[in-house]
Amino acid sequence: MTAAGGRPPLVGCDFSSSPTPRKPIVLAFGHAQGECVTLEGLHRIPTLDGFARWLARPGPWLAGFDFPFGLPRALVQELGWPREWEACMVHYAGLDRARIRATFSAWCAARPVGGKFAHRAFDRRAGSSPSMKWVNPPVAYMLHAAIPLLIGADVHIPGLREGDRDRVALEAYPGLLARELVGRRSYKSDERNKQTPERLIARQDIVAALEAGRTRLGLRLGLGHEQRDALLQDASGDCLDAVLCLLQAAWGQRQGPPRYGLPDELDPLEGWIVTA
Repeated sequence: MTAAGGRPPLVGCDFSSSPTPRKPIVLAFGHAQGECVTLEGLHRIPTLDGFARWLARPGPWLAGFDFPFGLPRALVQELGWPREWEACMVHYAGLDRARIRATFSAWCAARPVGGKFAHRAFDRRAGSSPSMKWVNPPVAYMLHAAIPLLIGADVHIPGLREGDRDRVALEAYPGLLARELVGRRSYKSDERNKQTPERLIARQDIVAALEAGRTRLGLRLGLGHEQRDALLQDASGDCLDAVLCLLQAAWGQRQGPPRYGLPDELDPLEGWIVTA
């Protein structure tokens, strides 16, 4: 089934590497028509197995996922890991978290202050955390949990792997779009004592800007009243992050295949964040 205008349905994903019923993976479903991206619904998945089953369902869809799709080339080369993306990801998936933490910690310990982490080519441009970071946030574990599921479901990842072109996966990063709208103001927290009125106001400002189309993406968000309330009242920000990824996926869809707006300088080992 295709959405209005013959375009595939859109999905934005806020991911957790250890999902639970209290902290599930959140999917935002929608479609684009012209400059309007309509949010159709939010879906919560409390397990990685459930997420794998969803990925394996027939398309078409185009999705923006909030987890890194690759490791920094400098790190991979120095560790002597495979330099072809899928082989590298298979090797990485074969390590457990303790081994990942020990390997990356030793790598950082040998580096000078101010250069502890290796970065992908676009990290500083996007303001994203290094994909080798195992704490605050543990994006290295997100990559470790998620990428094998994308490969196992045979999804198509532009610039990185051929797969089923009815199911297209793009790396998204909600913080990139959120900072465009509210700067460095925090709009979310998983800690109840940090779920403040100031963060609620920041979420209100983000949603208002998205609905008005005040972003460089040239898109505006279409919401119902209950949907707007759901985005504002979710103090963890997970639902709003999924919607931010949905908007980034919609921008990629407008750019169209085969690259969906990803630049020519995309490193086929590292990947790239859509809209960065």
